[in-house]
Amino acid sequence: METNRRTFLQQLSLTFGSILLYPACTRELSYGRFFNETEALTIIAFSEQIIPADEFPGATDAGVVNFIDKQLTGPYIKHQETYRDGIAVLNQSSYNLLNKPFYELSRNEQLDFMEKMEAGLLRENEWKEINQRTFFNLLLDHSMQGFYGSPRHGGNKNYVSYRMMRLDYPHVLGQNRYSSKCNDVKLPTL
Repeated sequence: METNRRTFLQQLSLTFGSILLYPACTRELSYGRFFNETEALTIIAFSEQIIPADEFPGATDAGVVNFIDKQLTGPYIKHQETYRDGIAVLNQSSYNLLNKPFYELSRNEQLDFMEKMEAGLLRENEWKEINQRTFFNLLLDHSMQGFYGSPRHGGNKNYVSYRMMRLDYPHVLGQNRYSSKCNDVKLPTL
């Protein structure tokens, strides 16, 4: 059976293209740009406490860990060292206090630990290099950004926060929607 050059190149591109796409299709969340598995599990546990799933999806469903992981290799690159050090101290502090890393604690233990962290009540000698309250607020801010931000940044998967808030999606930049009441307002002329 003879194949011409065009057919051969088409088959070759299909073969290699599908091989390259396979890893992307096998993972639901694509963290791993910055986080190792332990760090990702810690961020997932922390962000799920900030935005838990209830009748609406939570931080995990929205891909908050993916958002933070992606941003740490881009716009948040200046926070890489803070995240590495902070997650290590967070897990060590949790282990020293409760004999488990943070991500293995029960939900109630995690919440109690986070309340102490937010108030700055965890052992100071464990948090010498990084301020526990500052790190808490950084994780809080980034979790909220990952949940409520645009999906194009790696979070808010399937527009979960927009659906929760009953917002139109996807947003069209530059398009404003006004109610008919606004159309009756007369603007002054200059």
